[in-house]
Parts: sequence; structure tokens; C-alpha cells
Amino acid sequence: MCAVPIDGEAHSHVVDVQGRQLMCVCRPCYLLFTETKANLRFRAVPDRYVRFGADALTLDQWNALDIPVGLAFFFRNSVLDRMVTFYPGPAGATESELAVDQWTQIIDAIPHLTLMLPDVEALLIRVPEQGQGQPECFLVPIDACYELVGQLRAVWRGFDGGQDARRRIDAFFSQVAARSKPAVANSAGGGR
Repeated sequence: MCAVPIDGEAHSHVVDVQGRQLMCVCRPCYLLFTETKANLRFRAVPDRYVRFGADALTLDQWNALDIPVGLAFFFRNSVLDRMVTFYPGPAGATESELAVDQWTQIIDAIPHLTLMLPDVEALLIRVPEQGQGQPECFLVPIDACYELVGQLRAVWRGFDGGQDARRRIDAFFSQVAARSKPAVANSAGGGR
């Protein structure tokens, strides 16, 4: 944004809300867009990671969403004024339609999601292999979701991604779990 060189590892991101793009920015530029109440074209991506309990979403609730794979992320797109759903695949992130009543069921199951910031935070869900156990649910920065999509696109093989993709998913979710704080009655704090 300002042409200041950015450190390859330690930099922040903003979302271009209208263009639906992530942008790498220096810290001063990032801080310009941290105001969450402003109707800005650019919004700073926070670093809040929240882990929801094992009973946050049931396998039946997940199956009712009709998502063809066991991994997806959901976020509110403020330009479209609706929730959007994406799941990773060999071509990158694939968008899937989610009916309003389906999202309402998720909010009923995980009420903390009402605190999710539009455009910059997402609900990330993974269903265990062969549907054994409950889905894992995390509130994460949107750039983490696209990082996962990029990692998977680089190693995806065959119809289901293959062993390398499954290893990347496992490693990614281990990192997310390590960074996450458990959901509490008021999880609005934390993050940037």
C-alpha cells in the first residue's frame, strides 16, 4: 500500500472487501484498518483463534449442510450481505451455496459465532475421517483459511487429495489448535 518493504514472515494482512482479495501490508498500514465499525474498503485481519468444544456441532448438523467434503470454512461477506462457504480442492477454494436456515442452525449450535467479524474471520470446520467423531470447529483469521487452501493446492493428488494433503491438514489443524483459546462466554476480546 505504501511501498515500504515487508518482512516475508512477520507481516500483516488486510482484506480488500470489494475486490475479495488479501493484501500483505506493513504494520502502520495494517493499523489504519483495524477499526471494525467503520465501513471501509480495507479491513485488517485479526489474529484471534478460538476453539469450540467437541459438542459445538454434531455430525448430523454438518451432514445437513450438504458439503461434499469434510473440510470447509464459512465467513460473512459484507458486500454480498450473506454467509459464504468454501472448501479446498485441487483448483483452490471452491465456493458452495449455504442456505440462510442452514447458517441459522450453525449459529444456534455455536452462539459465539455472532462475534465473528465480517470478511476477516471464518468458522473453520473439519470432520474426522469416515465421519468418526464430532467435527472440529475453530474461529480463525481468514488468511489462515487461504493459507491452508494454498498448501493443499500445492500437494493435492487424485480425488481426495492423497496422503500428502491429509498430512498437511493434520499439521495445519495441530497448529490452529495450539494457537487457539477455548471459547468462553464473552470471546469478543483477544486478537488484534
